Amino acid sequence: MTSRRRPASLRPSPDTASHHLPGTARELFDALPRLPGLRTEIIDGRLIVSPVGTPEHGWTATLLSYELYPLVRERGWRAYAGNVDVRIDGPRDPVEPDFVLAPADCPRRGEREPLSSGPLMVAEIVSPGSVTDDRDRKPAVYALGGIPVTVIIDPVATPATVTVLSDPKEGVYLTSTRVAVGTPVHIPDPIGFTLDTSVFARSLGTS
Repeated sequence: MTSRRRPASLRPSPDTASHHLPGTARELFDALPRLPGLRTEIIDGRLIVSPVGTPEHGWTATLLSYELYPLVRERGWRAYAGNVDVRIDGPRDPVEPDFVLAPADCPRRGEREPLSSGPLMVAEIVSPGSVTDDRDRKPAVYALGGIPVTVIIDPVATPATVTVLSDPKEGVYLTSTRVAVGTPVHIPDPIGFTLDTSVFARSLGTS
């Protein structure tokens, strides 16, 4: 049997091949095309690719946007329910909250990534498949990025809850207020708004 080898000039060297492979989660994130029906983000150095939420998940984010709409109009802010990657100051990792509230002039990296020094508030709606990320890991990332307020709407808890986290310092929110869905909860400055959480009851199946 005759063995045929590719001429050395046509074979990629190990150095050349490795040079073109993404070496970090951030580089891999940047190399991926947009994936319809999936969300991509980096949490604790891990590239996470997950399905987008259910219609109820998206409706809950929309309801939050509706509740804050008068405040958004009064102060000239912007509210985004999904499809926005927040770039965390420091590690520069992109994380996709379910909801973002930001000034109109919030600085960005490119078209999709507001810098975490800009948003006033983010929110997560806990999914059964990402409970630990939504309840613990992502809020810690937001605190590290200095986002003043994080709201966690949790239909997985029994009973369903809404938690408001504020006063970020060194990757931890120092103040936490948790109520059952149906109970008003105050969102502190820079928002300064009392949220009627009963609006979430039907979308979360608690009414």
